[in-house]
Amino acid sequence: MKIPRFILGDNTDFPESIYIIHTEYPRFIIDLKDDEIEWLEDINIEDEDDFVEETDTLIKEASAFYDREVERYQD
Repeated sequence: MKIPRFILGDNTDFPESIYIIHTEYPRFIIDLKDDEIEWLEDINIEDEDDFVEETDTLIKEASAFYDREVERYQD
């Protein structure tokens, strides 16, 4: 079974938060309320600059995924 790269999630215990789950390496959950990231696995950081750049890109992709999903819900 192929699962999506990003999954949208929410939880009534945290009504202000909207979560995006990234299912590929490096797997993480980001809370779009404050961009806090919870890593779901150990990360092997060989080059910290590359890691920061990759993380920034993933956050932007997660935000774009959320915007696309919200737009589709509104249609």
